[in-house]
Amino acid sequence: MIGPDTSSPSRLRPWERSSVALPVLALLGLLVALPSADAQEQVRDTSGLTSENEVQQFCGNIADAARDRRYALQKQDLEKLQGEVNDRIAVMETRKAEYEDWIGRRNEFMKQAENGLVDIFKTMKPDTAAPQLAEMQAGLAAAIVMRLPPRQSGLILSEMDAKKAAAVASIIASAADPNTSKDPS
Repeated sequence: MIGPDTSSPSRLRPWERSSVALPVLALLGLLVALPSADAQEQVRDTSGLTSENEVQQFCGNIADAARDRRYALQKQDLEKLQGEVNDRIAVMETRKAEYEDWIGRRNEFMKQAENGLVDIFKTMKPDTAAPQLAEMQAGLAAAIVMRLPPRQSGLILSEMDAKKAAAVASIIASAADPNTSKDPS
């Protein structure tokens, strides 16, 4: 006999006659079929190890591709930065060329102005040139006096205020000193 004989209700056992009997019997069968708590824990641990192994295997498989991608992104960043540096260098080169051009024009103008100014002071009398040089910046006055003939320079310095003449003479002396730094600052 495989199952209860349900052809005759009198042959059924009391628990088999109830409408709850079949679901209860099914539940009992499930409980017997369910593994114990230890078995369930082992199943979880095994699945955890499997997924950790799978994760490590996955990470190992994509490590080279991830590294290559990271290097490619870093290379793009470096190329972008190199482009910005090159742009800045180009701007600086342009500005340097403009500055050198401006300095060249300024030096040419100063040379012409200085030559013209020296020629003007060469034609002036020492008693007239002395007060004007005394009002100028000491460095400029010294440059002009140095370019004048020594006799005229001496006469102009003798006509100047003693303090201003001493400052101009000091600048001239330091310009002639070989131990003086070439940097005027």
